[in-house]
Amino acid sequence: MRRPDQQTTTRPTPDAAPGPTPDTPPAEATRPGPGGLPSGDLTTEAALAPYLRGQAAEFLRSLRLHHEHSAPADSGGQDAAAATRALRRSARRISGCLHTFRAALDPLWADQLRAELAWLSGILAREHAYADRLTRLVEALHQLSGPALPAARSVRAAGDGATSDAQGRAALGVGPARAGALLERRLTLARTRSHSAALQALGSSRFHAVADAVALLASDVPLAPGPAGRTAEALLEPAEHAEQRLLTAVAALPPADTEPYNEAQDAAWHQTRLLLRLHRYAHEVVLGATDPALTGAGHALDLHRDAVEAAGAAAAAARTPRIAPATAYALGVLHADQRHEVEAARAVFRETWPYTVALSAS
Repeated sequence: MRRPDQQTTTRPTPDAAPGPTPDTPPAEATRPGPGGLPSGDLTTEAALAPYLRGQAAEFLRSLRLHHEHSAPADSGGQDAAAATRALRRSARRISGCLHTFRAALDPLWADQLRAELAWLSGILAREHAYADRLTRLVEALHQLSGPALPAARSVRAAGDGATSDAQGRAALGVGPARAGALLERRLTLARTRSHSAALQALGSSRFHAVADAVALLASDVPLAPGPAGRTAEALLEPAEHAEQRLLTAVAALPPADTEPYNEAQDAAWHQTRLLLRLHRYAHEVVLGATDPALTGAGHALDLHRDAVEAAGAAAAAARTPRIAPATAYALGVLHADQRHEVEAARAVFRETWPYTVALSAS
C-alpha cells in the first residue's frame, strides 16, 4: 500500500508528467513523459524498444569516451572514471530491462545478453569500489582518532595523571595510523588487481562480443514473436510485478530494533536494493522517468551497501596474522563504527520510504 498522497507508480496517468530527476537517464535514452503518451500507445514498439535503443546508444557513446580518456597520452583520470560510470549505468539499465520485460523479448537473446552485461558491470565496478572504500575507511579512522595532539599538551599538567593521559593518547594515535597503513596496503593492492582485470576484460574477445551485441541492439530490438507480447499489458504486468516484489521485500525487512551487528540480515537489505533498482528501471520504461519519491530511499540503500562492505574490509584486515594489538583494536573500533553507519542508513531508509507497508513492518 502507498501513502494517500502517492500515486500508482507503473500505470501512466494523463495528468502526472514527472519532472527531471538527478537519476533520469539521458534524453536520448528516454521517451516522452506520460502526459504525451496515451496508454493505448504503451507497447513494446512505442516504449520498450526505443528505451533499449537509447540505452544501447548511450553505452556505445560511453565506451568511445572511455577509450579516448584511457589512452596513454590522456591525463584525465576523472574523465575516464566518469565514462566508466556512464558505461556501467547504461549496462545496468539494459540488463534490468532484459530481466523485467523478458516475456516481451526474445528470451534466449535476453538471458545471454543480460548475463554478459552483468559480468561487464561487475568487472568495471570493482576498481572504483575499492578506491571509494579506502577513502571511506581512512576518513572514518581520522574522525575516530581525532586531531593530532601537540607535544606540549602532554606536559601541560603535572603529576602522574597527566603523564598517564599523555601515554594513553599516544597509544591511541599509534593504532589508527597502523590500521590506516594496513588498509591502504590491502585495498590498494586489490584496486590494482581489479584495474588489471578490467583492462584485460576490455581487451578480451568476450567484451568485444558484448559490444557487438549492444551495437546491434542500438538498431534492432529482438521482440517476442506474436502479438501477445507487444500490447500494453506486456509492459504493465511485468512492471507491476517488479513493484510488488519490491514491496514484499521491504515488508520482510528486519524491524528497527534489530541488533546492528547481525551481519546475517545484510543480504535482505542488499536484495531490496537490487529490487528497487529493477523497479526504477521499469518505471523509466513505462512512465519515461524515475520515480522521484524513491530517490532518498535508493540513496540510503547505496549508503547501506557501502557501510556493510567497509565494515567487512575492516574485519578482514583485523584478521591479518601477527598484527599489533593496538592495530587490531583500532580496526575493531572501525568495524563497530561502520556497523553503526549500517544502522543509520537503515533508519534513513525507513524515514524516506514512501509506502506505508514498510512503516508498519519496521
